[in-house]
Amino acid sequence: MFCQPAGWQLTMQKQQPTFFVSVLTDTDAERHYCAVLTFSEDVILPSTPSNDLADDEEEDGLTLGSTNGGHVTRVYAPKSLVLVSRLSYFETFRNCLGLIYTVHIENSNVELETLIGNILGCIHVPPPGGPQIRFSIGAGDRQALQPPLCSSIPCTSNSVAMLFKHLGIHNTISVFCAALSDLKVLFMSQSFTRLTEASHALSALMYPLKYSYVYVPILPSRLLEVLSTPTPFIAGVHSSLHDDVADLLDVIVADLDGGSIHLPEHAHLSYMPSNLRERMVHALNLILHPELLLADDAFPGSSPRTSSIEMVDKEIRAVFLRFFAELLFGYRSCLTIVRIHDESVIRFHKASFLGQRGLVEDEFTKRVLDSMSFNMFVGDRGPPYRVCDIFDEVFASMQDVLKTEQENPERLLHNIRDLAQQLYHNECPNIQPYAQKVPKPTDGAHMRIHQPIFPHIDERKTLEIIEEGMAKFSLKSKLNQLRPQQPRIVPNGPHVSATTDRLMLISMNARRLEVLRSAIGYIFENKISDARKIFPAVLKALKSKVARLAMVDELRYYVQNNRSTLEHQQFDLVVRLLNCALQNESPMDENSIAAAILPLAHDFCRKLCTGVYQFAYTCIQEHPVWSSREFWEATFYKDVEYEIRQLYLPQYQEHMYPPDKSAPSPRNSPELSGSWSRDSIRSSGMTPESKRRVMLQHAHSYRARDISALEIAAEQMRVWQSLSDSKQKEAIATEESTVYSQAIHYANRMVSLRVPLDATKNIPNTTAMLEGESMSSNITNSVPESDSYEAESEFDEQDVSDVSSTVVKFVNRFTDKVCGECGVTADHIKSLHAMIPGVVDIHIEALERVQQECKRLPPIQKPKIFDPVMLPGEDAVISRLRVYLVPDGREEGTGGPSGGPALLPAEGGLVLTTYRIIFKGAPCDPLVSEQTICRSFPIASLTREKKINIQPLSQLDQWLSEGMQLRSNTFQLMKLAFDEEVNPEHIEDLRKLLIKLRFPSGVGETFAFASYPLIQSGHSKSNKEKHASLKGFAKRTLLKTARKAGFKPKEPSRKPKLILQTPPMSRRMTAGVDGRDRPSSYYIDDELSVIDEQDITVAIQTDSKNVERLAERLYVRDYNRLGIGTLNANQTKRSDAFRLTLINNNYSVCKSYPAVLAVPQTISDDSIRKFARSHRQYRFPVVTWRHPRTRAVLLRASGFHSKGVMEMLKGKPNAPSGGSTTEISSTSLEQEKYFAALTAVLPSGNSYGSPELDFDPLGSSRSSLDSLALDSMLLWDSPPEGAGRRQGGHSRLSRVVTTFRNSGGKARSLGRASSARDHGRSSTSTLPTGYNNHHIPKQNGMLEPGEVADNVASSLHKAALYVLGEKNHVKAIRQESYPKCYFNPVDYQDVRHVKASFKKLMRACVPTAYSSDKGFLKAVEDSEWLLQLQNMMVIAGAVVDLIDGWGSSVMLCLEDGWDFTTQVASIAQMLLDPYYRTFEGFRTLIEKEWLSFGHRFTHRSNQTMANQASGFAPVFLQFLDVVHQIHRQFPLSFEFNQYYLKFIAYHYVSCRFRTFMLDNECERVEAGWLLEERHRSQSVDMGSDADSLISERITSNGTSIWDYIDMYNKRSPIFFNFLYSPLEQDSVLRPYSNMANLQIWEYYLEDDLACGPSYDFESFAKETQIQESQDLNTDSSAPIPLHRKVFTSCYHNIDQLMPDHFSYIMAEIAQLEQELGQRTEQWSLLWERLEPPSREQLRRQLSFSTHLVRSHGVSVHKRSTIEFLAKGKIGDSSKMFSQPHRFEKFSYTTPAYCDYCSHLLWGLAKTGMRCTDCGYNSHEKCVPHAPKNCTRVPLTEARHSATSIAKSSIAETSSIMSETRTHEGYLCKQGALLKGWKQRWFVLDSMKHQLRYYDSPDDSNCKGFIDLADVECVQALNNIQGIPKKAGENAFFEMKTTKRLYCFGAPDAKAAEEWVEKIQNSIQ
Repeated sequence: MFCQPAGWQLTMQKQQPTFFVSVLTDTDAERHYCAVLTFSEDVILPSTPSNDLADDEEEDGLTLGSTNGGHVTRVYAPKSLVLVSRLSYFETFRNCLGLIYTVHIENSNVELETLIGNILGCIHVPPPGGPQIRFSIGAGDRQALQPPLCSSIPCTSNSVAMLFKHLGIHNTISVFCAALSDLKVLFMSQSFTRLTEASHALSALMYPLKYSYVYVPILPSRLLEVLSTPTPFIAGVHSSLHDDVADLLDVIVADLDGGSIHLPEHAHLSYMPSNLRERMVHALNLILHPELLLADDAFPGSSPRTSSIEMVDKEIRAVFLRFFAELLFGYRSCLTIVRIHDESVIRFHKASFLGQRGLVEDEFTKRVLDSMSFNMFVGDRGPPYRVCDIFDEVFASMQDVLKTEQENPERLLHNIRDLAQQLYHNECPNIQPYAQKVPKPTDGAHMRIHQPIFPHIDERKTLEIIEEGMAKFSLKSKLNQLRPQQPRIVPNGPHVSATTDRLMLISMNARRLEVLRSAIGYIFENKISDARKIFPAVLKALKSKVARLAMVDELRYYVQNNRSTLEHQQFDLVVRLLNCALQNESPMDENSIAAAILPLAHDFCRKLCTGVYQFAYTCIQEHPVWSSREFWEATFYKDVEYEIRQLYLPQYQEHMYPPDKSAPSPRNSPELSGSWSRDSIRSSGMTPESKRRVMLQHAHSYRARDISALEIAAEQMRVWQSLSDSKQKEAIATEESTVYSQAIHYANRMVSLRVPLDATKNIPNTTAMLEGESMSSNITNSVPESDSYEAESEFDEQDVSDVSSTVVKFVNRFTDKVCGECGVTADHIKSLHAMIPGVVDIHIEALERVQQECKRLPPIQKPKIFDPVMLPGEDAVISRLRVYLVPDGREEGTGGPSGGPALLPAEGGLVLTTYRIIFKGAPCDPLVSEQTICRSFPIASLTREKKINIQPLSQLDQWLSEGMQLRSNTFQLMKLAFDEEVNPEHIEDLRKLLIKLRFPSGVGETFAFASYPLIQSGHSKSNKEKHASLKGFAKRTLLKTARKAGFKPKEPSRKPKLILQTPPMSRRMTAGVDGRDRPSSYYIDDELSVIDEQDITVAIQTDSKNVERLAERLYVRDYNRLGIGTLNANQTKRSDAFRLTLINNNYSVCKSYPAVLAVPQTISDDSIRKFARSHRQYRFPVVTWRHPRTRAVLLRASGFHSKGVMEMLKGKPNAPSGGSTTEISSTSLEQEKYFAALTAVLPSGNSYGSPELDFDPLGSSRSSLDSLALDSMLLWDSPPEGAGRRQGGHSRLSRVVTTFRNSGGKARSLGRASSARDHGRSSTSTLPTGYNNHHIPKQNGMLEPGEVADNVASSLHKAALYVLGEKNHVKAIRQESYPKCYFNPVDYQDVRHVKASFKKLMRACVPTAYSSDKGFLKAVEDSEWLLQLQNMMVIAGAVVDLIDGWGSSVMLCLEDGWDFTTQVASIAQMLLDPYYRTFEGFRTLIEKEWLSFGHRFTHRSNQTMANQASGFAPVFLQFLDVVHQIHRQFPLSFEFNQYYLKFIAYHYVSCRFRTFMLDNECERVEAGWLLEERHRSQSVDMGSDADSLISERITSNGTSIWDYIDMYNKRSPIFFNFLYSPLEQDSVLRPYSNMANLQIWEYYLEDDLACGPSYDFESFAKETQIQESQDLNTDSSAPIPLHRKVFTSCYHNIDQLMPDHFSYIMAEIAQLEQELGQRTEQWSLLWERLEPPSREQLRRQLSFSTHLVRSHGVSVHKRSTIEFLAKGKIGDSSKMFSQPHRFEKFSYTTPAYCDYCSHLLWGLAKTGMRCTDCGYNSHEKCVPHAPKNCTRVPLTEARHSATSIAKSSIAETSSIMSETRTHEGYLCKQGALLKGWKQRWFVLDSMKHQLRYYDSPDDSNCKGFIDLADVECVQALNNIQGIPKKAGENAFFEMKTTKRLYCFGAPDAKAAEEWVEKIQNSIQ
């Protein structure tokens, strides 16, 4: 197979002889080189080969190449000559096999047996370092063979250089990194020789490492399955097998012919450190591409000298050899000598190497250290006494070489070539050349027709020649004269810590070390109070590695002075220090902190009672480092090395000598070796301060040199052979006993740290997590006990629950491994196994007494847990859980960039009540403040509970293993860490109760009803219902048959009161058109439900009393106020347009609708029942508001029910009918009748309408646009509406069309997350009738946007009714069936996008952790929350304009009619009707639109268990946010303030009030709430005491939020807006809806740490009183109480505590009334009696500009309406407008507005940007955000005239601005770091106090400026580096600001002085 890797094949032509070398590996991992020379030989086949012959060929592996047919008589078969050797002399192999072939092909007289015998018997190759031999095999040849000088250095000839030539630098480095990281590498080429050379070159580049995995440079095709092995390999395959290896997922393939590599996805390639890679690439470019350095020279000199390819090969190898010397820098200082005799055992401390080199996070280095190659490297090069080679010399001198090259970079190439010369000399030591003679066959000899068959070799004759040659040409005499390389002591090189500057580290941490030393001194001097004061600073200092090492060294000093037995408080503080040091370390223990703490943990103790001591290790057991076997092994080996060193140290004591010649001690930290070493001072009579002074004095002169263990081992190995047998045996036994004693010692240590104090607890299995983190690289010769600790499965380990057996198994595994590797005898290992169980049992027994005594200790004094203030009826479920409130991503309270004290983390108690989750505590740092920290939120608002890992807190002395994160939809977040005293069972109970209280089984179990049980009155549970045995369909059929027969059901004598519960999920619910199932809480599929509406039993009788009760409901009163209708039959007239119907009195038509509905007068109830089926959820259109002037109405409904394919297949009951065509057509007919009747009574559709609303039918489209046009010039002095609409229609229309063109046919404010999928569908169904793609004019195949806009604008016509519906529904509507109606599609966000947006908004406003990746504003933008608010405001604004401005009615038919429909209807009514901006009106609006019309509060707010999976949807919160946006723009138009909205937003999810519970009016009627609200409203109106509401809650079904608000509104003006001025404001509001006008609600960002949320007045008032009393107690020493208060923004609620003059004055009046003995008057009565000031004197004549600014809001509002309607017309045709703008600077002489942000563009000095094509106006800052949809509409003449005026204005402006230019001229400004000088035109403006710069004097666009207010000084500058060549001397000056330092260069020194003088005069 290896002779023909691609397979044996017969050919039709003779082939050129080939030669290559394969590599074979035997069972001992020894490589054998197989040289193969292959040539073609004739094979005679019969003319018609038989099947037997073909079968024989297949069996032999021969295949015949393809032929064109016919008979084959002569073919050629390959024949191979093979030479196998363990030596790698490839060229000699080629010559010898070539001579054999030459003799054969040329028919020479030489016998082949002679040649073969001479090759095998006469050529004796000397070992490495031997002489050159010259030989001949008897074919007239002369050959020479030169062995290398060193066997460990590979010989490569030119293979490395060829590898770089084939793959390039970067690809070769990638392949090198892959092989070094133990990844699979596969070479591919058409040449087998290339494969062998590439593989050999790659393995040679890894020197001094040896590749030890599978190495197959040429892999036969039959062995391709080897490539699927899981082990790494270096292999090569022929390119013809490319398809067979293409599916390998984890193999890196290098194509040598194409020069490319393929990195699969599953192979993660780790690259070398960046600094090493950059230096390597630079050096390789110097070697391979020397011309690259001269490519940019202006005057290139002579080309650089090029080396031969052999020298280039060695230079490349020299670069990689230097790389390994840098990568492994200091590795010998991390070698641990475990045994010296009789065989050395050496281990590598990987964690120490990575930690001191700072490579803990470098994945490449860790992979290299974990590889088998490095393990072999440690085993081969670890011994300190051995034969050295070139790498040892390079490694020892590498640090000095790098320093030299850093000073002189030109030395780099010189040093590389010197090293390459050494490598070349090793490979070719003989300088004298030898001319070889190797005969070759003549050209074309292989093509001869008659060639002899290769003869059979005579084996006997060949053996005789071999034996004769071996006897004759023996080289033993010559080889005996060779002197082998002698072993010597290996140079250790620099220490691994030499890369760090120790003095810099100590100087940087000097202050921290001083604080640490003082604290430890206070502890041991028993000054506990002083120690606690500076303890927070100490814990913060311990984050530094140097401080942790210093702490360990300081504690070790006190142990040496017998200060290990501590008092209780001392013990606690020492343990706290140890825990903090371990918390800041990783489990790898790369800094050896855990290893240093290990003996200290067994030294420090405290006495509990007589004979019972508690050691520190019982308090530090929870750290994961103690569960790592790798840590224990590395620490054990380090201590064994120390003992071995101590064993031989007395033989090598040396004298004192200066410290600069001393080597660093391996026992002390190199960072602290000079200032913290205490070994030289042992005097016990001196104080610690005296000892420290003496130590520092002597540290600068002399210190003892510590001989390293490697040096001792080297000397011992050197003299080993000279020792007698008895001394050798004694040394072996001594070392073995030393290792054994250390194994016993460590077994006890491991038991003490692995057995917990409470042995009844299970030990967590953290070993599995740390298995992959290898702490040391070990070379194990043979460990027969390996099965005992590695063969057991992880499953078995996890099953062990007994502490004793778990610890015994852990220790036994450790002892088996270390004792087996260190050569401990089998008897000793057995004794260890027998001893360990007893040690564990004894230790457990001792810990039981320690635990008992610990319980008797007085508890640690912890801060007192404060009791929170409870609300009436609020009970604690879980109280006083000690927790820590951990800082989250908010900056408030953390002392971060926002300022303020670091109030968090805080320690306190967590209380879970029936209503809230409350944390109350104090800051952990007592020096920060003593104020109370409080956070709370309702349990019903909890959105997520998550278990988190808590990072170590520097303020605590304990390991916080478990934490909890609680997030609320009230924008509150709690990150809690549980104290150690909290049991895991308590934490689990807390989680279970959280879920139980958050999701009760029904609303009756919420806090609103928690004070009373809800029972069924009048009936006992034992009463059995009639027909109870009948179920389902049988019962319904029986009752229906009885009623048809004339039997009436018996009315119950007493109506039972229903139990309040959340009904089950609906089974009758019909999915929406989009296919989403909407779970409901009110559709009850009870047992008496039948299909016919008549069969439903009437629950509420329509008698006079019931009608009277219905008439008292708020929404019915509102209908009466609006003149829509009345329930009083005497007041109802037939001429009224609408009537109030009681068809839904029993909620049979639509269960989510109210009982009273407003419908057209002419529509019968039967028609309504049929018509309701055409809408989803039977929510048919009803009137909800009527305009008092235009008489237009607002109607709401759900989306049209369109029956999809799946619904027709399923046959859902919510279909328009049972499914027959007759019923479907009947429903459609009723729907058309309803719309016809509706449009008949609407004002615009009635010919008898008011004259001011009568429009010209001929010009309806133009007049309709005119009524909504942007006619700002006539707004302040407009004629009557009718006349105004008939004037100038075309001029106004042109401006509207122009505006629409500028917007590109899009409404920028309309944004919807789901609109992306709609854009993919092009449709013309929304275009006007007769308007399709045929009628759109085209130019060059493209649509003209201007023409489209004109056509769309002209097609807009006035309609009596505008129906805003969903796109897919509007498309299906037949327009001709609904005259006078216009169906407009609407983009809106559905619930799932609202949920997603709300989650992102919460993460942005209340992040869990601080992140600097993106800012707060970017996170808010990504949430698209404001975009959704903008969409609602735009649609509601369009409704306002259509109803108020146009007089048309609007019908909302969106979704299910209870989410987005409710939002838009509520916002529109509030904008239209000022009544809804009062307290009473806003309540009426919410009661009518949200509660009565069935917004699903229970479902959307997840109030019950049945709605748990639906997710929280803040639909109502979005409505309140929009009200907040409008309130902020119109603060004078609302009777209530912003706090009123926040209060409702908080309590609509708190479940404290019943108002926002249940999903519709039907469920509230069944619960009996509406009747109780009627009685309560009557009692409140009659003047009952408001305080009775609190007690009334106990006896009623909860409290209404409106009663609660009325109660507190009468007490104080907490909800009142003192700016409310209804008479001076417009009745109709038109707010800005641009994104620039929207703000984040403060409700989302508030965090009151003082008292928690202020929306629960009872608890907030008491908490405030407690805070004030604490402040008074604190300031009791003050002689006079101060009225001033200090508030902190990160602690107090500034908005709530802001001084309010109105409230202050009223409070003073009330206080004076009490002092005078008068009755206190309500604040509202006092406010009403106040006379407003007369404002006649304030009136003035308004200017043109003021009128324009005031009318801008109306203009923008109407413009958005035009865009909204046009968007519905054009649909997706707006894509035609996607053309880029061409902006230019423009000065506006007349007022204009930015088309993006709608802000003013005005003034000569304030220029803007304007598109030269379409006239789009924008601020310069708004240009990047402008829509990329230029319509390319040519500008009008008016615009050209405006441009000319602007140009003249610019000239005037320039003359004006030139007067403020104090100084100007060219300056060269230096850029930032590593940037050059640039010349700019600078202008010094003393008026604006700026130094501006431009590209040129003519440039009007300022590129930047420097604020002179930030300038600190200006001075001349000398000796500048990198200055321009033509710059003069002393022509530079610098300007230092508060932010940075600027360097300027003037043309000459005089100009620089002038600039300095001018700037100094400006800043003075």
